[in-house]
Amino acid sequence: MSESIRSMCKSLRLAYVSEIYETIPFDSPVQYLEALFKEEFRLHEKAKVQRLIKNAKFLDSKNLSSYEWNERIRFPTHIDKEGLTSLDFIKQKQNVVLIGSPGTGKSHLATGLGRKACEMGYEVRFYRVSLLIEQLEQALKQDKLPSFRKRFEKVDLIILDEMGYLPFSKEGSELLFQLIADWYEQKSLIITSNLEFSQWNRIFIDSRLTAALVDRLIHHAHVLTFNGGSYRLSNALSKAR
Repeated sequence: MSESIRSMCKSLRLAYVSEIYETIPFDSPVQYLEALFKEEFRLHEKAKVQRLIKNAKFLDSKNLSSYEWNERIRFPTHIDKEGLTSLDFIKQKQNVVLIGSPGTGKSHLATGLGRKACEMGYEVRFYRVSLLIEQLEQALKQDKLPSFRKRFEKVDLIILDEMGYLPFSKEGSELLFQLIADWYEQKSLIITSNLEFSQWNRIFIDSRLTAALVDRLIHHAHVLTFNGGSYRLSNALSKAR
């Protein structure tokens, strides 16, 4: 392909035509152009999904196809597995809260839902809550809190993993509350926690702040509970035997 054609492809933002045009079978001009542009579009969408997944900063590559659904996951009456995995809750700016003991599959499910959201074109961000608190406190000290909060303007879904594993300082609690208040009815959240809502006072020092936070989270939320012991522990014990 000539440099002039490459340059025109670049100007038209046809990122892949110059690479694939020789691989497309030719039966007629119309068929060729249709097949060429379909492949350009497919590769463009694939690259977009890869970018979204990279920007989400998931901690691993877990997805829904490898998730083991079981009867120990208790759904609320107004949603089921199909309703959850359809991701309609993102369109409706609703939240999903996954509560249960460590090792019961909460983070895997949250990551799987987040990865599917990326595949559907949504902007997603994944955070361990303790790390998010650290970043918020650092942004405050550096007078960069407004710009940090602005990062989420175009984000559709935020995943907050491991809420309750570590207690927060009063300042950290207040910063997280302000961030979640910003997102209220504007974004969707998926939160995983090993603590029931009644125990969140352990991590948020101020009981009034805790009540206000929980109220915002559950106002438009689907709360799933995970019963039973740890999958990770069971797997480790079975391998040891």
